Amino acid sequence: MNDQATMPNWIHGTLMHAPRLETVEVVENALIEVGGDGEIRSVMAPASPDYDARLRQAAASGAFVNLSNDQYLLPGFVDLHIHAPQWPQMGKALDLPLHEWLLEYTFPLEASYRDVAFAERAYRTLVEALLANGTTTAVYFATVHLEASLLLAQICLEKGQRGLVGKVVMDDPEQCPDYYRDASTDDALRDTERFVEAVRALPGNTAATVRPVVTPRFIPSCTDAALEGLGAIAHDNDCHIQTHVSESDWEHGFVIERTGRTDTDALDRFGLLTRHSVLAHSNFITDTDMGTIARAGAGIAHCPLSNIYFANAAFPLRAALDKGLHVGLGTDISGGASPSVLDTCRHAIASSRALEDGTDPAAPADTRGRPGSRVGFNTAFWLATAGGGEALDLKVGKFEPGYRFDAIMIEANRPDSNLVTWADTDTGDDVLQKIVNNAVRQDIRKVWVEGRLVVDKDAS
Repeated sequence: MNDQATMPNWIHGTLMHAPRLETVEVVENALIEVGGDGEIRSVMAPASPDYDARLRQAAASGAFVNLSNDQYLLPGFVDLHIHAPQWPQMGKALDLPLHEWLLEYTFPLEASYRDVAFAERAYRTLVEALLANGTTTAVYFATVHLEASLLLAQICLEKGQRGLVGKVVMDDPEQCPDYYRDASTDDALRDTERFVEAVRALPGNTAATVRPVVTPRFIPSCTDAALEGLGAIAHDNDCHIQTHVSESDWEHGFVIERTGRTDTDALDRFGLLTRHSVLAHSNFITDTDMGTIARAGAGIAHCPLSNIYFANAAFPLRAALDKGLHVGLGTDISGGASPSVLDTCRHAIASSRALEDGTDPAAPADTRGRPGSRVGFNTAFWLATAGGGEALDLKVGKFEPGYRFDAIMIEANRPDSNLVTWADTDTGDDVLQKIVNNAVRQDIRKVWVEGRLVVDKDAS
């Protein structure tokens, strides 16, 4: 954790969060007490008993943050799917099909992380950029390289980000290039076990702010023996799991041809579908798959922007939520060309509207789309915060006692900002709608993780 971080015990101002799906709460003049361990002790509104006395106590404490009328406190964002090594290529080659994109651009770049100096430069700037964009919890795919993957975990800990990091497994010589894969199945499994142990033993990681994640890249890149072994490692070590599921026509069809089952069914049989699994994309999952995922309690990382480029379909988000699945958002750097979860909120809303309304103007309006598919700003905001926390089974993403104080402070009406509010016309949740639709990186002025200030753009 950053030695320069401070621990505010009290924060006073307007808070906005979505404690439940479809439910947004805006509390003016809220008073939040944060324990020295980063846990929220209390959240008081002005009508709460003893509010005035507690506010006087907080103001006199010497550890008091008082927000102005233009400043708003939101939960930190949760990004469920990031390819950390792809940061240097973000925004490039998005015109290619997925398989070509991997072979021509992505795998050569990821192979370069055998150079730890290169990894340090890329990972350090990535974590800094994500924190500056308000991402307090990040779920990372690293590479097959043990040393560089561990370095990413160390940087998350140093910078103060809540990170879930996975050393990627790719051991199938028929599907992975010679220059970029695990040397053998045994090496892949042994390095995964070493990685899990090393992350948990990192100095300063006693609160498990950074966690290891068992990470088969996806079924096409892994042998059955590796998938079975990874399932056993995850079970024996009580680890999170992450992988790609039914992302594109190619990947979805490949798995069915190879295994005779969908991705979801195959992962379940390998022991890789649990309450702590994060399934990226999932665009082509069936109703049966949804039922399997719901019973396991696994989470889905919805990546709407990268789906536009590579999935050939829109994820049926509304249907998944209606079936009770745990869903959050993923930027999918670099398949998604933005590091901002706020941008991802906007893409999720637009994707749902495109699915509901359809996109082909030559088709009759009543046959053009899938009715009942849209989501609004409130759902997108929930996905970015509490929904992501629920998907990970972590107490983050809302302001309630017992939750971790991971938060961002957004300031409106700055001279260089598109986030403009009007006190006489913006009421209720109007400001939050404007934040979801208009706020950008420079509007996020402070970021806290575990109660510690890790980004302060206004510091001299």
